Amino acid sequence: MKFLCSLSLLFLLTACQIATKFENPVERNDLAVIPEGVNDDLNSVEEEGLAHLVENDVTEDVDATKKNSTSVVYDNLWLKLAEGFKFEVPENSRIAKQRNYYLKHPKYLQRVSKRAEPFLYLIIEQIEAKNLPLELALLPVVESAFDPFAYSPSSASGLWQFMPVTGKRFGLKQDWWYDGRRDVYASTEAALNYMQILHKFLGEDWLHAFAAYNSGEGRVLNAVRKNKKKKRATDYWHLSLPRETENYVPKLLALVDILRNHKKYNIKLPTLPNKQVLTYVDTGSQLDLAYAAELAELSVAEIQLLNPAFNHWATSPVGPHKLLVPTRIAGQFSKELAKIDKSKRIRWQRYKVRSGDSLSVIARKNGTTTNVLRQVNNLNSSFIKIGQPLLIPIAGKSQQEYLYSQAQRFQRSQAKN
Repeated sequence: MKFLCSLSLLFLLTACQIATKFENPVERNDLAVIPEGVNDDLNSVEEEGLAHLVENDVTEDVDATKKNSTSVVYDNLWLKLAEGFKFEVPENSRIAKQRNYYLKHPKYLQRVSKRAEPFLYLIIEQIEAKNLPLELALLPVVESAFDPFAYSPSSASGLWQFMPVTGKRFGLKQDWWYDGRRDVYASTEAALNYMQILHKFLGEDWLHAFAAYNSGEGRVLNAVRKNKKKKRATDYWHLSLPRETENYVPKLLALVDILRNHKKYNIKLPTLPNKQVLTYVDTGSQLDLAYAAELAELSVAEIQLLNPAFNHWATSPVGPHKLLVPTRIAGQFSKELAKIDKSKRIRWQRYKVRSGDSLSVIARKNGTTTNVLRQVNNLNSSFIKIGQPLLIPIAGKSQQEYLYSQAQRFQRSQAKN
């Protein structure tokens, strides 16, 4: 499916954890910081926005709807959002500034809109299941430009830009193999739970909740208390907040206004099928991603794009064991996977410790880390003996350099945290 340039103005926002030094998104060279070694492999796939993985059988009329006796069923997800928003968007200078900026830069980061294609349905589905405002579906645009690989210098990561500690607070597992902050489904559930807590904690005010998601509930609460003390209004627009947070909510509301009034602004919405295009398959064990790609008849890059939570060449040995694949092939993928013994779903190398070896040396030579070798071999420490047998998980040669750089980046991050 092709996205018209005119809609690209809907996705001109920067990730909130990344953009502290930039007033406007166009001043940045890129929205998302892509992990080392991934960018070159994924660019060709990302250009298409994974559109070829989606069966596009939607009518050309993007405003078409199907009506039944109880509700309107939208063919197009963007139209569903545009007509489903409930927030009132005030006309003030802060919103006008953001809106006008987007309208003046329609070509900026055009491909960002494509990133939402495979994931938006899953996000809206979870929002509706919790009976939350549809406006929340636009938050990943503000946070990460809908890039699940996005991470910031302050260590925020994923579509929803969770910090490591906050991610753990909301049940997002993070280890060498897997980072739940980049798991689209898990991080969406965590973000929605967080927003529900913020909404309740801050007097059921959604604008306060959005501001708190950006700068912390304590900061917003303190700003409210200060205004109360001075007998000033306590709505979002009158709070004294960091500059980034003062721009954060207007960016979201400007998007809501543009989508809701797309006809007024002469914007033709792109067509995004209102149907589940991705399905989770429970693999039941650790699985080599290259092997998974082969079974699904996809490229490794496509598997990585659909499953950005996996840091390396395989799913985590201790789970989660869910893999996101296109719905149209999920059934066949499950059947083919069931035929393969769990012991053969991963590649291992048997190694006998030699004189002069250390766990760190062995790890470096095999593109992994000492933490992984300890985990795989049930070692309580890094002490090893000559002649001791070790199991070493291995990847294809093309992945070795990437694996090593990723492993080192993760270890540095863990040490810093």
